Amino acid sequence: MNMNPSLDVEPKSQSFELDKRSVYKCVQCGTCRSVCPVFESVGWESANTRGRMLIIKSLLEGRKPASDVLPSLATCTTCGICAEKCPAGVNPPKVVEAARAELVKQGVVGEGQAKLNNTLVEFGNSFGEQKERLHWLSQAERAALPKKADYVYFVGCFDSYRYPEFAKKTFDVLQKFGVTLLQEERCCASPLLRTGFLESAAKLMEHNLDAIRKTGAHTVITGCAGCYTTLKNDYPDEFRVVSVPEFLAEKLGSLPLKKLKLSVSYHDPCHLGRHNGIYEEPRKVIKAICELKEMKNIRENSRCCGGGGGVRIGYPEISLELAKKRLEDLPEGVDYLVSACPLCVRNLRDAGGEVEVLDLIELVAMALE
Repeated sequence: MNMNPSLDVEPKSQSFELDKRSVYKCVQCGTCRSVCPVFESVGWESANTRGRMLIIKSLLEGRKPASDVLPSLATCTTCGICAEKCPAGVNPPKVVEAARAELVKQGVVGEGQAKLNNTLVEFGNSFGEQKERLHWLSQAERAALPKKADYVYFVGCFDSYRYPEFAKKTFDVLQKFGVTLLQEERCCASPLLRTGFLESAAKLMEHNLDAIRKTGAHTVITGCAGCYTTLKNDYPDEFRVVSVPEFLAEKLGSLPLKKLKLSVSYHDPCHLGRHNGIYEEPRKVIKAICELKEMKNIRENSRCCGGGGGVRIGYPEISLELAKKRLEDLPEGVDYLVSACPLCVRNLRDAGGEVEVLDLIELVAMALE
């Protein structure tokens, strides 16, 4: 079984044949079973990492995908806590993503995932929006964007179409440092890579790469954890990729932030934290503004919000249950829950907690006003 078809831009991920070693390295000890958020929610043996690895092993050994395969693999949020805790050093999210790609090749695809792929192919964004990507800027502001710059702000689908106020607040800060935007930005391809649609992903990646190259930028900045891990780990190594929290932490001395009489908690997005080790920078920014009261499970032990890996669109009830579980980790008496990923913000807001959920840039904007 070979995961990758022939692509013009091939994601920097291991082939399914390489990940085969990880499948057989799994010793079925069950450590992952004790930490898998989906298993905790639904209780199926096939919906924890050990069960998924056993199913993938059977596929490698020639078993045809049966009815239990798709819900097992498609309910993984790729949060990575199993990889963090695995005593054998297995990276199950990469194995699951590769197995999903193999299922796509065989035509075994869930309705939600198929719809997402079709939407991204047709519209270039995950919501099927037809308005311009930079609709949140005036025509005059768009016309004034530098064609060449050292820094590019990659906005992402969520901030472009669901939270344009996040995009505007972020760009208001970043443009002080000579940052430009991509006039023709499209989805980074993260949803397609996570769900196995590699050929569709490659086309979006090629488009974005061409747009970035035209600006001459050496650094791409993004406020979305999904965009960040994709641009950093799946795109070719042609530019530096930094998250908005990293960039803000670097530039704190140049930002006129005032202290706010607030206390907040911070939720670590899986693809910013566990997948890329970005823990200190968002906390540094928060502590420059107000008091930080940590949640019960943080950093590498942070609970997943439930929104990643295609689970939100394919299994919304599981996704929401995970978000509600995450809110149980909030300490008492905080004014806000802050995160650094719009998908986390959306899912945690949808969970209906009593504490308002903010994006980090909203907190920064409050301190700049």
